[in-house]
Amino acid sequence: MFNTVLIANRGEIGLRVARTCREMGIRTVAVYATADRDSAVTRFADEALHIGPTPAKRSYLNIAAVVEAALRADADAIHPGYGFLSEDADLAEVAAQNGITFIGPRPEVMLRLSDKAAARAVMADAGLPVLPGSRTAVTMLAEAEAIAQEIDYPLIIKAAAGGGGRGMTVVWHRRDLPRAFAECRSSAQAVFNDSRVYLERYLESARHVEIQVLCDNHGNAIHLGERDCSVQRRHQKLIEEAPAPNLPPGLADEMGAAAVRGALAVGYSGVGTFEFLVDEDGSAHFMEINCRIQVEHPVTEMVTGIDLIREQIRVAAGRPLELNQADVTRRGAAIECRVNAEDPTRDFRPTPGRIDELDLPGGPFVRVDTHCRPGWTVVPDYDPLLAKLIVWAEDRERALARMDRALSEFGITGKGMSTTKEFLREVVVHPLFRRAKHSTGLVGQMRVEADAD
Repeated sequence: MFNTVLIANRGEIGLRVARTCREMGIRTVAVYATADRDSAVTRFADEALHIGPTPAKRSYLNIAAVVEAALRADADAIHPGYGFLSEDADLAEVAAQNGITFIGPRPEVMLRLSDKAAARAVMADAGLPVLPGSRTAVTMLAEAEAIAQEIDYPLIIKAAAGGGGRGMTVVWHRRDLPRAFAECRSSAQAVFNDSRVYLERYLESARHVEIQVLCDNHGNAIHLGERDCSVQRRHQKLIEEAPAPNLPPGLADEMGAAAVRGALAVGYSGVGTFEFLVDEDGSAHFMEINCRIQVEHPVTEMVTGIDLIREQIRVAAGRPLELNQADVTRRGAAIECRVNAEDPTRDFRPTPGRIDELDLPGGPFVRVDTHCRPGWTVVPDYDPLLAKLIVWAEDRERALARMDRALSEFGITGKGMSTTKEFLREVVVHPLFRRAKHSTGLVGQMRVEADAD
């Protein structure tokens, strides 16, 4: 097992990793940018090292600075968390060259799956269902027009190097394709430094359901069930739950088996997430693989009792899985709400600022993952996530009641700061969500309803 793990991240996920490491008896070193000098994870970790100024490109995205810090700290391994360098094959490769273990898939596997278009083709060859679309990345408008004619409209253009819900454009009509194609390529270049895109058929009314997989380096792979992540704004998740409610009988098991098959096909190791769209007919379509721990991993932990960070670390250290598929049991229902520093009335525009008061909810089976405290300043340079509020109950109905109660207790104020808390309460009591009849279009529907009132 590792002696020292360097945590190459910040915020709640940095603290989350540090906590599991302490329980495992592993020393932790947190890296921090200037704005995070006095953050929760730097206070909690055994050591903290400054790696650069506040802008992420000069700190958390600086591979040389991260690896140098790991060498200075005599770290055995680097845990990248999510976001930033978590799916960066270059970091994994440079770490390996310096005798440091990257806690994640092998570099060649990440590189293979980082191209979302290529990953679709690989999974299709492994027998996973995919939506009609391009098998490779597209760089020329003429090629995009030919593919669009074949798969028909509406379609969605996605950045081949994309992730986190960014770099996507829906095209409803043929006349809009040239502009959308150019804009999506430009956005992909700006965000991911890679202008390649791919096309696939767009499902206007679908659910976003994902499968958590866990694989070791000895050829063993299992899945830990599904999560529903359909409540989204701008293709980014706001609420997640496990298990996914109201799926056709047997579909979750089929998706789980398909995800395991896909993971084995590429030699995957560690934790990973296979994302699917479930259409109105109840058919699942593979979208992409996330080669990292997910923001929403706590809901899976709550229903399985499995610490996913611990499993990540064990696998990276070369240990075989302690579980087989028959050992995985799930109980009850868990729901997670992301409380962000955003203004829902202004298209979820970020509202950074200083936190003056913070009152966290409690009670039975309530978990709050947060790095915030009174006096902490939320800067505009990073993701506006303030806290993840997770509840568990014996069934979904009681979990919804518990979440509504917990949200009502959640208090956070700061000058100029708005949060998504009240909007999340509106979602939790919305008839479509309560009956599990919602799709990825729910937030848009709610905005239309609000405008009508």
